[in-house]
Amino acid sequence: MSSDQTTTPGGQAGTEDTPFRHESTARDKVPQFVLPLVVRIERNEPPTRTDALETAARAVLVMLSDERSQGDGEWAQAMRDWQDARIRKVVRRARGAEWRRAEALPGITVMGRSAEVRVFPPVPLDGWPKDLARLQVSGTDLDDPEAPGDADATAPVLWMSPEVDMSAGKAMAQAGHGAQLAWWELPDEARKAWRDAGFPLSVRTSPPALWAQLTTSGLPLVRDAGFTEIAPGLTVAVEGYDRADALPEGVRRPATWR
Repeated sequence: MSSDQTTTPGGQAGTEDTPFRHESTARDKVPQFVLPLVVRIERNEPPTRTDALETAARAVLVMLSDERSQGDGEWAQAMRDWQDARIRKVVRRARGAEWRRAEALPGITVMGRSAEVRVFPPVPLDGWPKDLARLQVSGTDLDDPEAPGDADATAPVLWMSPEVDMSAGKAMAQAGHGAQLAWWELPDEARKAWRDAGFPLSVRTSPPALWAQLTTSGLPLVRDAGFTEIAPGLTVAVEGYDRADALPEGVRRPATWR
């Protein structure tokens, strides 16, 4: 599921030219790119919804932090071009031979408890590799057989809006947006600490009363532009990103990616 986003702390519109405004800006005049993510959904062993959302969020962080995405790295120019324009993410699904073809393309696979998500360097909106372009976007949905436990209060939490009903694919893209906002808020030392810890984070649906507090507390907020599936509005509140550089030893576990 594709997703464009807007965001501003506390939900207030900014005046600077950013990729997170509904209004037309100079960013709309440059070539547009998209960050592709593919979730593995085998027919008999689908991942759980919450784990897929958390794994997608970590996949975005892994891509942002990878040395190939920075400086003179082989993906750095594509990453800069993508972030200079509108921020778009598209989540597609694959299984069997489709997944194996996707894994053969340059990218990074991030493993969760039950989920596998492969993230790829940004591609032009109309320039997808054929083995990714043929994958399905719509209808990507997953369930949690059991209610997820409480969010880890020692690590960043991406709170999903209780007011918006999204497919798993759409929600994965929104979680990725929230993780990216957290990354942008952090200084280099905190980014390194978070990466070294394996990017611990939680994704949970906010209780309505908490959502009202989160969206008026000056936190970074994801505001979807409403181009696909849902109406424009707030979808994610990014809470606790400042805990990334002070994680207790208990959550310092390596995430798995390759």
